[in-house]
Amino acid sequence: MEIDSCFKIGFILRTHGLKGEVTVSLEEDAPPNLPGIPAVFVETDNRLVPYFVHSLSIHGKKAFVKFEDVDSIEAAEKLVKRSLFLQKSARAKSGPTGFYNDEIIDFKVTDEDLGELGSVVDIMQAGTNRLLVINHGGKEVLVPVNSPFIININKRKRLITVNLPEGFLDI
Repeated sequence: MEIDSCFKIGFILRTHGLKGEVTVSLEEDAPPNLPGIPAVFVETDNRLVPYFVHSLSIHGKKAFVKFEDVDSIEAAEKLVKRSLFLQKSARAKSGPTGFYNDEIIDFKVTDEDLGELGSVVDIMQAGTNRLLVINHGGKEVLVPVNSPFIININKRKRLITVNLPEGFLDI
């Protein structure tokens, strides 16, 4: 499985218990229907390896997962500090106004007054707020993903239109 055809749903933090369970820190984009998913991909040596889910329970932003054929703490320890992925086709459509973080990487960002600012290189989570990380002339600019700043997201054109306050780029 290619990483480009998948999206990250979490990161295995540590083992949980003695029978092979692990504790997973869930990403903001992790789908709400995770307990019904039969398998996930674990990143191992820059490739994705499928693991079938025996049981999964979510508690806030953490999940406790028991994989099939991972029956000891030693086997679970081999999975610690690895990322979990799902196929992009397994997630719901984001809709015309919403987006998943990985969908808008490399989108061009244009300000209504200043013109082209650069492109999105990452999405950062700051508490409950998402921030676009834009490469603007070799400088990293953080733009909040909310209404006074984001005017339009055109997925077909891969373009985000913003309206930044005067002096925003000077900060």
